[in-house]
Amino acid sequence: MSQSNTSTVQAKMPRQIPFIIASEGCERFSFYGMRNILTVFLMTSLLLSIPEPLRAGMAKEVFHTFVIGVYFFPLLGGWIADRYFGKYNTVLWLSLVYCAGHACLAFFEDNRNGFFFGLFLIALGSGGIKPLVSSFIGDQFDQSNRSLAQKVFDGFYWIINFGSFFASLLMPIFLKSFGASVAFGIPGVLMFIATVIFWLGRKKYVHVAPVAKDPHSFLNVVRTALKTQVPGQARSGYFLAVAGVALAVGSMFLVPGISIVAALCLALVFVLGFGGMGAWMQLERARGIHPDEAVDGVRSVLRLLVLFALVTPFWSLFDQKASTWVLQADQMTKPEWFQSSMMQSLNPALVMLLIPFNNLVLYPLLKRMGVELTALRRMGMGIAFSGFAWIVVGFMQLALDGGSALDITWQVLPYALLTFGEVLVSATGLEFAYSQAPLAMKGVIMSFWSLSVTIGNLWVLLANSSVKSAVVTEQIKTTGISVTAFQMFFFAGFALLAALAFAMYARSYSMLNNYRKA
Repeated sequence: MSQSNTSTVQAKMPRQIPFIIASEGCERFSFYGMRNILTVFLMTSLLLSIPEPLRAGMAKEVFHTFVIGVYFFPLLGGWIADRYFGKYNTVLWLSLVYCAGHACLAFFEDNRNGFFFGLFLIALGSGGIKPLVSSFIGDQFDQSNRSLAQKVFDGFYWIINFGSFFASLLMPIFLKSFGASVAFGIPGVLMFIATVIFWLGRKKYVHVAPVAKDPHSFLNVVRTALKTQVPGQARSGYFLAVAGVALAVGSMFLVPGISIVAALCLALVFVLGFGGMGAWMQLERARGIHPDEAVDGVRSVLRLLVLFALVTPFWSLFDQKASTWVLQADQMTKPEWFQSSMMQSLNPALVMLLIPFNNLVLYPLLKRMGVELTALRRMGMGIAFSGFAWIVVGFMQLALDGGSALDITWQVLPYALLTFGEVLVSATGLEFAYSQAPLAMKGVIMSFWSLSVTIGNLWVLLANSSVKSAVVTEQIKTTGISVTAFQMFFFAGFALLAALAFAMYARSYSMLNNYRKA
């Protein structure tokens, strides 16, 4: 028997995995339970004092600012876990913060400041644990059983959508029938149950200790590369990084119409983008000062971050199903008992069908036909499918703007296209991000993967801010279509261009295997 076959036969599923999976199912119910009714609650209750023509725009801004926070705080959670407390402790403590946030939503349904503080706590708790739970799953595997890891990551993503399905279906009914306190309180109870389940598995987990302060860490190598001067060579990379810092400072004061959260996120984009390019240009200057392994590790991380950046347009489109698509559903005909936000339950239902269909039917069939869908090919195709979904939504919006009555079942087609794209991008990307991350940077790299969602929502806020300008609005009017329809086609084109760029860049990407040794 070959060595590879022996490895496959002997590979065993870690017995602690069910605790993490079950906890994640409850946590995702809690998160999507509140998230999927948030836009409706803002429109019908908390923001009633805002004039109706402006209310929808404000609700979208609050929603996407919240999502930006959720996917911004993974940077903090990943750094704390990797450097100080470890993944398990950080997840447990931030889960308690998460529970407190849910309590605020339930108790302060009529108090805007209290409610927004609850959203902040949920963003901190949910965002802080987001990269850690998925990387904590990866820690339970080593190179002897990594063949099972992608199946567990798929199962992990399946249970996320199991929780999301029931939350999306039930919470709009509870909001309408029992009020906001109950509708926001039930997710809080589920989050507490999730915390208890995670705690129960504490003696069975593999705990990877935090990494001590490393003189050859990612940031130290980047700093050396940017600051080291070589006689006769220009410091182009250094000045590019300085320009990024200057643009970051300027974005805090000079970009009109965006919130402080969005401004901070935009500043981070400038620092990461220009600083990363500058470091890439001068990285060889760090050799001799830092080990070759550390320099090569930084090079691989920078290449990985380019792929993450190209995924951000997908998240711009995906997360608007809970805002833009809900608002479109309000304009469509539907049964009296059916709430617009309930349509979102179709997304997790399709995910639960597509993950086993892809793994058991589609991928094996394509492999027998000689087509190998690698992780990067899947992700590029997924971005493209999200663009196709928004083309369909755009044409539906044109029909609505023209006075046609459309039944809400028309949204099934774009949901199917978007969900297929989600499975290809997100379920694949979780394992891909973990496998490519250096061992000492698992939490931080998974944080950068989550940060791609933040930046995707930033593009939404910037697009919404731009159409508030009278000049932009007048230009859109010359096209003969509404601002809403124009934005839909804009985001579709944005995703399709990103898919093309992703496919071109992925052709030269070298895959890594950064699982721990058995």
